[in-house]
Amino acid sequence: MNKKVMLLIILVIITSIFLSGCMPGDGACDPSDEAGFFSGIWHGWIAPISLVFGLFDKNIRIYEVYNRGWLYDFGFYIALIGGFGGFNLVRNKKKK
Repeated sequence: MNKKVMLLIILVIITSIFLSGCMPGDGACDPSDEAGFFSGIWHGWIAPISLVFGLFDKNIRIYEVYNRGWLYDFGFYIALIGGFGGFNLVRNKKKK
């Protein structure tokens, strides 16, 4: 196997392990310690990864249930829109 491919596989595995530690629904937040704006941004950015992990673990969710309300929602949606190239829709395209 090519060294670059092997390095890429190892990098993906390590990144998945680190990201799985801060997924929504992992038990880090509870009613006394709710997720806020920055948690909403982070959960919005890792939403596709949370979706895949959620297929295998029933406790992992895309959205944190214990949150502070509209501030968490605002961060979550900003990250969803901006994190996946939503701002690319308003950028000028290069003319050929």
